Amino acid sequence: MRPSAGLLLGLLALPLFAAAAQPELVLQGEHAIDGMAQGNLSGLAECGGALWGESDRDDDRLYRFERGGSAWRAEPRTFDAPAAPDTGLDWKLRATASAAAVVRGGAHDFEGVSCDAQGNTYLVSEAHAAVLKIPAQGAAQWLPFAPEVIAQARKAGMLQHFNAIFEGLAVSPDGKQLWLAAEREKRGLLRVRERDGQWGCDGSCVLLSEGGSQPSAVDPKAAVSLDFSDLALYRGKLFTLERNAYRICRRDAASAKVEACWSFAGTALAPQRRYREIYGLTEALALDEDGAWVGTDNNQWKRQDGETRPVVWRFAAPAGGWMSTP
Repeated sequence: MRPSAGLLLGLLALPLFAAAAQPELVLQGEHAIDGMAQGNLSGLAECGGALWGESDRDDDRLYRFERGGSAWRAEPRTFDAPAAPDTGLDWKLRATASAAAVVRGGAHDFEGVSCDAQGNTYLVSEAHAAVLKIPAQGAAQWLPFAPEVIAQARKAGMLQHFNAIFEGLAVSPDGKQLWLAAEREKRGLLRVRERDGQWGCDGSCVLLSEGGSQPSAVDPKAAVSLDFSDLALYRGKLFTLERNAYRICRRDAASAKVEACWSFAGTALAPQRRYREIYGLTEALALDEDGAWVGTDNNQWKRQDGETRPVVWRFAAPAGGWMSTP
């Protein structure tokens, strides 16, 4: 049977690296999360020896996961976020996000979490294209972005559509650099640096901007966007969670060039773990020497096995470690 035009376009849009070998990560554990009333796990980070998560439906709390057993308990840490700044995001996108929040909750739509070596925690807001800093002690505050940050991203074709803004965040240990992942249509990666109290660009913030689609792994007749759904920084390398491709990729933190990728499709697409949606649902990533945590934002939808809670998977690090070449 001849493939459809849409499928051909999707195949042509796949990055060349997608054709290379992508070893399958080995699943070590699966943990449903209790205690997240709104569900929607959309970010993970290991901070101070603990694993933290956040929900894009909660504007005032993080969750510390009490690990042990098959199901984990999420213990909230609350904070007060001040009024969000105007970072230069298109007003129509901000208005649409505000209207959506009335229906579904989550006015800030936090989509990624990271931390630095000083114990500060950072959340990226998709609704405002802004980053909130939560100090170890003291009040939360939004990072002051220079106007060039959002302007450069939009000029490169990113941040054009509702619910397709910033989806991932990684912060350097010294708290002086951060990386942002634009979700889709176009997806991209930006690097922003702090100087004299303001966050801006060294020439260009944009490391990568690319559009295109790929065949859905659930329904190959349908096309889904190339996307990023989270970021992690490990040993100076940037790791991207690529939700619709069911993979984790290591990239150069200065150029965003792909160096290696590993698949978790075998786990995510096992019959008992499938959802009805044609796109991927993993939105949270944290890495350490021994492996990776990958979290699912299931929107409270039901898996084939009946599970409706958010789920976190633990994968073993690849043979040779995360710095190896498959």
